[in-house]
Amino acid sequence: MSNPTAAMLVIGDEILSGRTRDANMYFLAGELTKQGIDLKEVRVVSDDPVAIVTAVQALAKAHDQVFTSGGIGPTHDDITADCIARAFGVHIDVRADARALLQAHYDKTGLELNEARLRMARIPDGASLIDNPVSTAPGFTIENVHVMAGVPNIFQAMVASVLPTLTGGAPLLSQTLRVNRGEGEIAETLTAAAQAFEDLSIGCYPFQVNGAFGANVVVRGTDGARVDAAVTQLAKDLDL
Repeated sequence: MSNPTAAMLVIGDEILSGRTRDANMYFLAGELTKQGIDLKEVRVVSDDPVAIVTAVQALAKAHDQVFTSGGIGPTHDDITADCIARAFGVHIDVRADARALLQAHYDKTGLELNEARLRMARIPDGASLIDNPVSTAPGFTIENVHVMAGVPNIFQAMVASVLPTLTGGAPLLSQTLRVNRGEGEIAETLTAAAQAFEDLSIGCYPFQVNGAFGANVVVRGTDGARVDAAVTQLAKDLDL
C-alpha cells in the first residue's frame, strides 16, 4: 500500500518578490518523510484571494493532507484565513477559544489585544485550532488542510503539533553513493538499475569540484533490504 500524500501551499508576495527566502518547505519535507507521508507538490501563490482559494481547493482534492504557510497575522494583507473559509464555503469570525488564548497572552505581556491582533482569532466554522507555543496565535485545521504561520520557528512548532495527529505510512529510507565520474558515463548503468528496481527511486545529482565532474546517486525506498540490494548492485556495476 502506498504512503499518504501531501501538498504544501506557500502564500505571500514576499516569497515571490525575492524579499524572503522560504525555509518552511525544506523543513516540512523532512518531517513528512520521517512520518511516512509523501510530499508530492508545492505551490507558491501571491496574496491574491482567487489564487489562494483556487490552489487550496485543487490541492485538498488531490492529496490526503495540505499544509499552508503564511498570511495569518494581524495586518491587512493577512488574508489566508478568509480565503480558506471561502474555499470551503463556511463562515469566519472571531472565535471565543482563540480570543481567550490571545487575551491571556497579551494580558501576561502587558500589551493590548487591539483590533489588529484580534484578527488572529478569526477562525472558519468547523475548524480545530493548531497549538502555537511560540507566540500563542493559533493556526487551524479544516478538513484535510492545516493552516500555519509563515515565520519559520512558529511554522515548525505548529508542524510538531499537527504531525502526531496524522496517519503516516512507511518512512522513506535513502542511501547515497558518491561517484567521481560525469553523468554521461554512468547514465546507462543507472537506467539499468532503475529498471531492475522499479519499486525504488534512483536519482542522480551532479556536482563539480575543482573542475572535475561527479555525481551523488541517491537510492530511496521504504524497504530497507531493497535499498541495500540496489546500492550493492550499483556499487558493483560502477566499480566503486
